[in-house]
Amino acid sequence: MNNFVINKYLVMEFLKTFLNVILIFCCLGLILNLFEEINYFKNYDVGIVLPLSLSLMIIPSIVINMLPFILFLSSMWVFIKLKNNGDILSLKTFGYSNTSFLTIFSFVAFFISMVTLFAFNPLTSIIVKSYEDIKGSYDLDKSHLASINTNGIWIREKDGEKINIIKSHKFEGDYLIDVSIYKFDENNSLIARIEGSQAIISGNPWIIQNGFQINFTENEIKKKEFQTLEFSSTFSKDKLSSIYSNLDTISFYNLVTNMDQLISKGYNPSLLVEKKHFYLSLPFFLMLMVCLSGIFSLNSNDRRQKTYYILISIIVSVIIFYFKNFSTALGITEQIPLLVSVWSPVIIISLFCFVGVMQINEK
Repeated sequence: MNNFVINKYLVMEFLKTFLNVILIFCCLGLILNLFEEINYFKNYDVGIVLPLSLSLMIIPSIVINMLPFILFLSSMWVFIKLKNNGDILSLKTFGYSNTSFLTIFSFVAFFISMVTLFAFNPLTSIIVKSYEDIKGSYDLDKSHLASINTNGIWIREKDGEKINIIKSHKFEGDYLIDVSIYKFDENNSLIARIEGSQAIISGNPWIIQNGFQINFTENEIKKKEFQTLEFSSTFSKDKLSSIYSNLDTISFYNLVTNMDQLISKGYNPSLLVEKKHFYLSLPFFLMLMVCLSGIFSLNSNDRRQKTYYILISIIVSVIIFYFKNFSTALGITEQIPLLVSVWSPVIIISLFCFVGVMQINEK
């Protein structure tokens, strides 16, 4: 039996186990999200199809965010399965060692991370954007619609029977920068245009600064400059901030290549940098999860030890999950450097895995 055949067998066993674990997570996520979506649409006569469709659409995003934990459980499962079948002991007679298994499965994890970043993630970002658009169309606050694109921020606001279209180049703190407002009457005729260098949107009314207003009537067009102008709007700063906070609508490629453009549109630089380094660290993190699961699985000999190590490994993986989130939160709030917050869990787990791998090789 040559090494290629053995390696192919190990890779296929890992991938089959990985897909089984993903399927389990998808089913659990679908059930949990379905209840959430049904509760959201309880005041609408939409039946079950729409909540079910939205629940399916959000699953890929959940899978990406939970991928390290999914891969950890997959690795644990495949190591235990190979050990129970006697495959690990048999393959050691062909020159394979514990390090060989960890290396092969780590390369598979690296391959999974590349597929995730360059194929699955772009598709997921499109699906999440569609999810938000569909759900937003049923928003309880139907007086507002907002979106962000390459041209800036667009807001559609209903004012009774009238409609205001608001465009801004950038959202920054309490301000919208380079604001244009187009006011339409109940017949969809343009009745006024307002331009301002910025608008303070922390309260109602907004305060538009340093601009001009043009009023359109049947007989004439009047233009008036101003230093400050009050504009009544119920579109809150918090609502706009919530649109900017969901970065799952931005793909890894778009994040890396258009970072400056995204910042210029008003996205929080700290959130963008954190998300970028989350993606960059993903290959290393997934490979470390494989090593970590191997350390626990390969150290167990009898059934009692196996149960003990499985429980310990699950507890450790949960601790890692919460530690990583806690570290990231400290970085985003600038209590520690952002790069330290993202990469410190990777470095700490790397040291633990290095020591653990040395120990299992002594067995």
